Amino acid sequence: MSQRPEQIQKLLSAGAKRLLARASDCRSLDSQGLEARIRAALEKYLLRDDEDASDQSIAEFIDGLQADDLCLIVACERGEETAWSDLVERFTPTVRSAARAASGNEEGAEDLAQSIWAELYGLRVREDGKPASKLAYYSGRGSLAGWLRAVVAQLAIDQHRKQSRTIQTEEDADFDRLSRDGDDGRERFLAAGTVNPERAVSDKLAGADIQDALARSMAELSAEDRLLVKLYYIDGLRLREAGAVLGVHEATASRRLTKIHGQLRDRVESILIKDRGWTKAETKRSFAELALHLDADVEPMLASGGSLGEVDSGSPKVT
Repeated sequence: MSQRPEQIQKLLSAGAKRLLARASDCRSLDSQGLEARIRAALEKYLLRDDEDASDQSIAEFIDGLQADDLCLIVACERGEETAWSDLVERFTPTVRSAARAASGNEEGAEDLAQSIWAELYGLRVREDGKPASKLAYYSGRGSLAGWLRAVVAQLAIDQHRKQSRTIQTEEDADFDRLSRDGDDGRERFLAAGTVNPERAVSDKLAGADIQDALARSMAELSAEDRLLVKLYYIDGLRLREAGAVLGVHEATASRRLTKIHGQLRDRVESILIKDRGWTKAETKRSFAELALHLDADVEPMLASGGSLGEVDSGSPKVT
């Protein structure tokens, strides 16, 4: 890095201190312990393309890093067992969810999840004798949860390639490229995956989580609300006709259906964030791209409610 070495070092030192101040748990790190990691991200994502970046741009870049996630990862790299235990406890649901979505069965999902932790821990050793941990690729630019899902997806693809033997092995993906932020990382992954297996895995990652969350949300609706959804979406009744079945005016049925939509959206978002480790930005983008319902078939979700009885097969999907 050739531009203003002394000034950039001052910006790095000041930025590292601000990052530690923002972290809810700095993991006993000091600013010097973070400077090398911040410098690497700065060189790779800002100064590589703009060597004359302003002091303000550099400061804003550093202030945009994920403080808690970056401190956690750096502490894990330093071999702090408490940090590693926290990482596993906090993100096991995220890894397992992504692994289930990328695998065809529970056994495969468990194997994939275990492989991820081995890759992150660094069981393999590099030529210089240091652990070959994938944690080194996390820059802090995006959420750790989103980055982990990208890691799971990439490992699943690598395994698919090895098993199928029909696709030439490409160079290992740069996981840090996918970690710009949770939702952007997935978008970049989708954009880069031009081969069917890549798209299939990444589609499943988002789709399975949303379908599961939607199914759980549908099951929590009252019997009458599920009936309204069934009449309108499954049976194809007009709102006037559906309202007549329920004994309410068309306008009332319309307002109730709008309320149901809002309840489902809020509940799905809550499940994705709390149980699946998604960020608000990821849920917002997924709702926009997948129109909330994705390819989810509402029929089995309604049936799981247990109070509507059987519905005809071949029912249309919600769109």
